[in-house]
Amino acid sequence: MTDTSIFTRILNGEIPAEIVGETERLFAIRDIAPQAPVHLLVIPKTAEYGDVTELAAGDPALLAELIAFAKELAAQHTDDGDFRLVFNTGANAGQTVFHVHAHILGGGLTEKSVGA
Repeated sequence: MTDTSIFTRILNGEIPAEIVGETERLFAIRDIAPQAPVHLLVIPKTAEYGDVTELAAGDPALLAELIAFAKELAAQHTDDGDFRLVFNTGANAGQTVFHVHAHILGGGLTEKSVGA
């Protein structure tokens, strides 16, 4: 990555955000434009991977950690622990920040979020 991503800037304290969870290699924040009652982003602290396919190829263990952390967060932030986990991969698929991240959607999904 040539530019510092917004997620790295959040992690560095340059941009304010509500960090709702953190591990050694991951952190989670609330999405600023939620598509469901619960909409969190799970983000690796490394900016090495632009999307989930790069993460899967480069560090499958980190991808597994991300998914396990997403499950923990959903259990904490939804009434029933049910959630959708979404990765947008590429600009034409809706990816706007090219620092891999997963969207946790839960808490009673809306029609808008189901088609996201």
